[in-house]
Amino acid sequence: MAKNIMIQGTASSAGKSIITAALCRILKREGYKVAPFKSQNMALNSFVTKDGKEMGRAQVVQAEAAMVDPMVEMNPILLKPTSDVGSQVILNGEVYKNMSAEEYHKAKPRFKNRVKEAYDKLNSQFDVIIIEGAGSPAEINLRENDLVNMGLAKLVDSPVILVGDIDRGGVFASIYGTIELLEPEERERIKGFIINKFRGDVEILKPGIKMLEEKVNKQCLGVIPFMDINIDDEDSVTDRFRNKISGDITIAVIKLPYISNFTDFTPLEIESGVKVKYVSSKEQLKNADLIIIPGSKNTIMDMKFIYDSGIDKEIYKKHRDGVPIIGICGGYQILGKEIVDPYSVESPINRINGLSLLNTKTVMAKEKRTKQVKGKFKIIPRVCSNMKEEVITGYEIHMGETEIFEGNKSLIELENGRLDGAINSKGNVFGTYLHGIFENDSFRNSIINTLRAKKGIEIKESNLSYRELKEKEYEKLARIVKENIDINKIKKIMGL
Repeated sequence: MAKNIMIQGTASSAGKSIITAALCRILKREGYKVAPFKSQNMALNSFVTKDGKEMGRAQVVQAEAAMVDPMVEMNPILLKPTSDVGSQVILNGEVYKNMSAEEYHKAKPRFKNRVKEAYDKLNSQFDVIIIEGAGSPAEINLRENDLVNMGLAKLVDSPVILVGDIDRGGVFASIYGTIELLEPEERERIKGFIINKFRGDVEILKPGIKMLEEKVNKQCLGVIPFMDINIDDEDSVTDRFRNKISGDITIAVIKLPYISNFTDFTPLEIESGVKVKYVSSKEQLKNADLIIIPGSKNTIMDMKFIYDSGIDKEIYKKHRDGVPIIGICGGYQILGKEIVDPYSVESPINRINGLSLLNTKTVMAKEKRTKQVKGKFKIIPRVCSNMKEEVITGYEIHMGETEIFEGNKSLIELENGRLDGAINSKGNVFGTYLHGIFENDSFRNSIINTLRAKKGIEIKESNLSYRELKEKEYEKLARIVKENIDINKIKKIMGL
């Protein structure tokens, strides 16, 4: 039977995901076989496992930190918002149905056994399970039928560590208020707290920590400094949308209202001299050297946003000026002539005209394709014409089927013979369903150097492997966190 600990937060984005990842790597390095677990994740960033199951990216990051393959049991319920009040529910890696927030809340008791079954499978295979909560356990309106915070802690009998974000301000009040709003048995589960994202001299903080410890009768298990770590974050509550200030090359990613899998662009963001801008107005596109239209969980509504905001007109202007344009998944669909959703899979609007930069038509299907894939470019796009290797890997998560018409050709031939993507006759506009495509080092480096050459900037030979970079960042994360928490106390709480 595995030992466990649960990381809860005083609010969303307090740092639960990243601290869970850190503990996964720290305990892995101490010789334990570690698994992350989050029963319910609400995010538009997802991943496909080797067996074709869809799960949240945060648990994939944590699995990588633990140095194990991601398993869908690590995230049995994934909620992908399709509107302000509804989500597509992914259960055990497969589409269950679209549900409103009210419908899902009422259905939670039916999912309880599925959550426990997923946890039990991990429990039988690992030494340690690091559990991540969601939002705050003090959301008292959601206490009934809770599956992700104290309800889950009780279900799997886990002690809890509470994390507060001092960078937002009011950390003492948030920790104190969270604990006070809990029921007595829930308070008893909390064995200590961690203050996260601290900037400054920790000595100045100590009197406040001592007073808080006395008021809540809980111990402080660490003060973690604000960290500059290149690790994928969980959702759109993220610093990545605060655009990097400098860079010789500017890549503009359209910040769609229903943007999904924006973690596709992390490999570009960490490249030296590259500025990735997330743009939501036509004015922000003016200096773009490359435009990327990202994935979407509601492609028709995001296409409507592009029209309503006037971004389409600036995209056409940049296209006439020779700026290359790439579409990923939903962005690939948007580049085409028409998007049709006959079954209202994503939107109540059943059709919309696309940008017509590709001669394609997409029809939304009832079944979702989720698969890891490998292939080769049939046609090398102009923006990466010097690519050394043509083999490409990625993963598909889409419900649309796209048909290619005259003047355009398929982009990639997959190893099973299927074709993916489309490219125009000039080779400067292309789309693909492959998420994770920029993790292919030769493809990414070729794009960046082609853009440099076009601007007369010195070409840099990059030896950067994205996989190696991630490993360095996980090690850096583990080192910083371990230096600033009492890991022996945490292990004792877990019974290790």
